[in-house]
Amino acid sequence: MFSKPIDFLAIGDMVTDAFIKLKEAHVTCNVNHEACELCMKFADKIPYESVTVVRAVGNSANAAVSAARLGLQSAFVSDVGSDQNGKECVESLKKDGVDARYVTTHKGMETNYHYVLWYDVDRTILVKHQEYPYALPKKILSSNPKWVYISSLGGNSYDYHLSIISWLEKNPSIKVAFQPGTFQMELGTEKLAKLYKRSDVFFCNKEEAQRILKTEEEDIHKLLAGIRNLGPKLAVITDGPAGAYADKGSESYFMPPYPDKKPAFERTGAGDAFSSTFTVALALGKSLKEALMWAPINSASVVQEIGAQKGLLSRENLEKMLARAPKEYAPKEF
Repeated sequence: MFSKPIDFLAIGDMVTDAFIKLKEAHVTCNVNHEACELCMKFADKIPYESVTVVRAVGNSANAAVSAARLGLQSAFVSDVGSDQNGKECVESLKKDGVDARYVTTHKGMETNYHYVLWYDVDRTILVKHQEYPYALPKKILSSNPKWVYISSLGGNSYDYHLSIISWLEKNPSIKVAFQPGTFQMELGTEKLAKLYKRSDVFFCNKEEAQRILKTEEEDIHKLLAGIRNLGPKLAVITDGPAGAYADKGSESYFMPPYPDKKPAFERTGAGDAFSSTFTVALALGKSLKEALMWAPINSASVVQEIGAQKGLLSRENLEKMLARAPKEYAPKEF
């Protein structure tokens, strides 16, 4: 089944998400509608509407599934425990056509399991990353995937990052997409300087760009320039429902969101859908402008379903949505 060369290799943690839909809660924010907090009664019994368990998710897992559904030979390097959750995560990947041979099972360990507190259209996630003994599978070291997509890994993975960087340096033909997770941002740009410089495309949202650059700067031009100065050939910054921005030096564009009349149902995975779909478009030989038009469509689809993967589109359905988009749905130079 997986005899063809790998088009898209994702590397990162995998998790099961348990979505708990809350009924009795409220959100408080400061005067600038920032620093918002989810509030519930303390020391009380809080009713909830439902629980939905979603397997094999996480930034890189979502990207691997996205790439498979869009028609690429997709594989995933990750780690799970020897529990039932791990088995079901691997089976979920296989059902979506992702090559899961490079998922390592660790005896006696648990698989990552997160609780998603779902209120209104957004979510707060209770996370716990298992400290796996990370190592690149030997079969991967001798492979030559066309694209590698790197995202969220656990807090003990710094040495693992160094081994990934070393492998990439020995294989300069591999294209790299980097979408940093929480720990990768906490490590700082100096420790991961070689990964930033090795990245062909880099993804983050506006708030993450400010965090990475250690600035309160609001000007998107300056944020893009700051990211590109770290080394990535192409910087992409998303700004939620406001749209996305891309800068490769010679070209800079603003991309509006896909005009979907339906309000978002649940926003988990919208950023992963954007970043992975953008990368897949580039892997298929699409231009920067074409990639910008593909990416928001998958994001718009994902937020109509529970979890980060159910709404991910096939290439046929994505192209149908693109074909019926209005003329104003197009990248704009800025």
